[in-house]
Amino acid sequence: MSIQPSVTCLHSPFLCCPLKLSSHSTASLSARNRLSPPSYPRIRAIDLDQNTVVAISVGFVSIAVGIGIPVFYETQIDNAAKRENTQPCFPCNGSGAQRCRFCMGSGNVTVELGGDEKEVSRCINCDGAGSLTCTTCQGSGIQPRYLDRREFKDDD
Repeated sequence: MSIQPSVTCLHSPFLCCPLKLSSHSTASLSARNRLSPPSYPRIRAIDLDQNTVVAISVGFVSIAVGIGIPVFYETQIDNAAKRENTQPCFPCNGSGAQRCRFCMGSGNVTVELGGDEKEVSRCINCDGAGSLTCTTCQGSGIQPRYLDRREFKDDD
């Protein structure tokens, strides 16, 4: 006993032409295929709701921003490297040295021991020089650009 499908066509909102179920013999199919090429079902465009369109748009914008910002910064770094920097360093006023904050530039540290006794010794921070190399410009006297300040040095 053979069971025939009760539905002869399959309908879907995604297909332009319905799929036809047929029980033709293979001989008739091969003869039909020789005369005309088989028509395969074509997929229609999927209907998109507003939330899907917004989500796809946000995804594209995120990708564009994720690529655009690093490219922008790299371009700015390249342009800044081409320009000459002549701005004097702010903390050291372009001298390349800062006054020692322990001895206040004198090179000596005075310690009150009590009973009106004072001990004067050479400053161990600046080794008695009264000044230190500027940590902002590294002694060059020229203010580093903003992006140049990101350079970290390993002191170990």
